[in-house]
Amino acid sequence: MVLSLATKVTLARILVIPLIVALLLVPYGWAAWSALVLFILAALTDWLDGYLARREEQVSRLGTILDPIADKLLVAAVVLILVYNGGIAGWGILPALIILMREVAVSGLREFLAELRISVPVSRLAKWKTGIQMVALSFLIVGDHAPFWTFAPLFGTLGLWLAGLLTVVTGYDYWRASLEHLTSREA
Repeated sequence: MVLSLATKVTLARILVIPLIVALLLVPYGWAAWSALVLFILAALTDWLDGYLARREEQVSRLGTILDPIADKLLVAAVVLILVYNGGIAGWGILPALIILMREVAVSGLREFLAELRISVPVSRLAKWKTGIQMVALSFLIVGDHAPFWTFAPLFGTLGLWLAGLLTVVTGYDYWRASLEHLTSREA
């Protein structure tokens, strides 16, 4: 099986996740900054693999399946480790939990709808949510290792709350758009 360049980029994004996690477990600034660089590169490849697939006209079934999985694995792994190491703490755990719950729920919904051959496109607001979430997680990855004047933990936590709010709105949008298909299938 020959993989397209876009699919290879997606696989690379998945393969770098354990390294990001390992770096986040090391309690030194160099490790946090290294994790940040890898996280940003992984986040950018989310855009890059889609661009490459469209440009090369090589949108594959495997790539279509792996891309959202890679996104969710990256976010879930970073959120879980940040909660573990205290980068996300206190009330900040609530939007993190909301984000994780939405990711699982929407994945299940998309899988169900895919069986019905129904596609629910990603909304512009969902793309904004993802961008804000990635920026917030970037601030939280470096956290206290960032210069004090950047207020990285504060901006990361505020961004996480904003992403959590947008997560609720976009999650509701997905469910509302799918409700007709869910209820007709049950009947």
